[in-house]
Amino acid sequence: MVKKALAGGTVHPLPADLRKALVSDTKALVKWASLTPLARNEWICWITSVKKAETRREHVERVRTELKEGMRRPCCWIGCIHRADKAVSPSVQGILDKRTRQHRV
Repeated sequence: MVKKALAGGTVHPLPADLRKALVSDTKALVKWASLTPLARNEWICWITSVKKAETRREHVERVRTELKEGMRRPCCWIGCIHRADKAVSPSVQGILDKRTRQHRV
């Protein structure tokens, strides 16, 4: 059950730090196993898209706790932009463009 439950997403493999957090928490692991590969992919991308190690640790912990609270996807996040099977929506593209402009200034 654990091996199947620890599947990654549609694009991203399961990172070691998230794997460790899920294995240490049976309730979170059961919730992770109930997610679609697409939902798991969004959580993984949400974790791996940050730059600071401290923020990444916080995201891993939030995945663990928020899964147990019933969340199935990261809240208030634009989603994984790495999916090749789906074009980026106009609203997400607008957010990405805005971020790019802010980083140039």
